[in-house]
Amino acid sequence: MAAALRAGTRHIDTATIYKNEEAVGAAVRKSGVPRADIFVTSKVSPYEQGTARARAAVAATLERLGLEYVDLVLVHWPGVARVPHDDPRVRQLRAETWRALEEEVARGTVRSIGVSNYEERHLRELLETATVRPAVNQVELHPRYQQRSLRRACEEMGVRVVAYASLGGGELPGNATVRAVAAAEGRTPAQVLLRWALDKGAAVLPKSVRPGRVAEQAEPRLLGWSLSEAGTAALDAMEDGHKYCWDPSGIP
Repeated sequence: MAAALRAGTRHIDTATIYKNEEAVGAAVRKSGVPRADIFVTSKVSPYEQGTARARAAVAATLERLGLEYVDLVLVHWPGVARVPHDDPRVRQLRAETWRALEEEVARGTVRSIGVSNYEERHLRELLETATVRPAVNQVELHPRYQQRSLRRACEEMGVRVVAYASLGGGELPGNATVRAVAAAEGRTPAQVLLRWALDKGAAVLPKSVRPGRVAEQAEPRLLGWSLSEAGTAALDAMEDGHKYCWDPSGIP
């Protein structure tokens, strides 16, 4: 985190389930960057769904981060841990979680709220009762899994898309097509993959444990340019529906 902040990154993504909120908070406090200039996202885990647990989750996140507020809190997953997907309690607890997060927005402990891994049906169900529209839907998005239908639905509903797994779990930078596009664009494979998502209107979450790679993928290196038409077409043609991460399709 410290390397990312030094490199100019200003969006830090964490979650209860990542077990690194303490480290994130410490990096933010020690960075010397004004708190108002750093955007911190965390998430309520599948183990923290429901009114009481979601409230407790936000309180615990604030304590672990050592911050007065979180810029964005997401519902990490549309399902509930240890509850069968077809159990009616899943939808009930999902709704309770959202209401609890709306209360945190009203209290000022959370500036904005959103969801992660939600499919279109989950979003439409949420919007039937929500008083605060989800700011974002954080989903797996890369050239092999482009989520065209979901991106259109999010745009229609006024929900911004945030891409995760842009590098395909580290596999895509080695792909021959990606490497060819990177060479033609004069960029690194990671940069063209992240820029591809930005050009689709999504925000991105660069990730690496290597300081050099962190600097390569930092926000200043991704802005002020776009992929060529040929580069975009080549990456678009990679779509094959392959997922590297969680699959929420079985959750009603």
